[in-house]
Amino acid sequence: MKRYLSSDNFFKKTFGKKTIRLSLSSGLSCPNRDGKLSYEGCIFCGKAGSGEFAADKNLSIKKQIKEQIKFLSPKWKTDSYIAYFQNFTNTYADPSYLKKIFDQAIAYDGVKGLAIATRCDCLSPEIIELLKEYDKKTFLFLELGLQSVNENTINFINRGYSQKFFDEKVNILKNEGIRFLTHIIFGLPYENREDFLNTVNYVSKIHPFGVKFHSFYIQKDTKIYKEFLKKPFPLLTKDEYTDIICDALEILPKDIVIHRLTGDPKKDLLLAPKWTLDKAKVLSGIDHELKMRDLPLIKEEK
Repeated sequence: MKRYLSSDNFFKKTFGKKTIRLSLSSGLSCPNRDGKLSYEGCIFCGKAGSGEFAADKNLSIKKQIKEQIKFLSPKWKTDSYIAYFQNFTNTYADPSYLKKIFDQAIAYDGVKGLAIATRCDCLSPEIIELLKEYDKKTFLFLELGLQSVNENTINFINRGYSQKFFDEKVNILKNEGIRFLTHIIFGLPYENREDFLNTVNYVSKIHPFGVKFHSFYIQKDTKIYKEFLKKPFPLLTKDEYTDIICDALEILPKDIVIHRLTGDPKKDLLLAPKWTLDKAKVLSGIDHELKMRDLPLIKEEK
């Protein structure tokens, strides 16, 4: 049993069985990469747009789903899925195109929900109206890259919009009843414990549907990789990361669904820190520390 509300447990309770995400590609770009805002993207974002494990964008949505099920079936025996549009910005298109790919995804047998990774500056009134339609059709939630609430950090990582803008869009989503989760990165360059906790306290205040925590790491096909080689800066140790994650889990409301507790880098792209490759060890360390802190257990669904 876990001492936080895991997404695995939440979806078992919601859909009555193990439910896994199928990482799909919309074929879209990002305003922070195609020149609308910038050509550089966020400093930690790789060539695949944080979708290194997503299906081939050249395949149809139906074929992508089949490919992902085949890939994941040896590990997870289930016929219950979330269609997850993961890499780049998946509302950065005309609503008619989005409707086409979202309809194809939720029409596939066994798909119970729709997860859409996007940016706050790609949530126009027309897109919001479209999302409200899908919220009625399926279990919908958005993924928004918050990362940090420190404006200096936001500028440094080239997020592309202010914290005030993020907050305004989040309020719209909440008023419209659209679920969303936020991404938080611990260990961003030049941030400290106070910065980390300020971000957690903000997330606690806005009370999203869920949270994804990421450990900051240096990936070879990113802008920060080049900067790190020129001027290295300290990276969190595994123990430091474990400690701040457990602090965050103590602060956040217990009904917020924890979708991820650590990053998941590709071995051939990772420069540092190497401890991020051993995901099982990181997770077991977090579980052990939460036990030492005597956080209450949450009953798991069978």
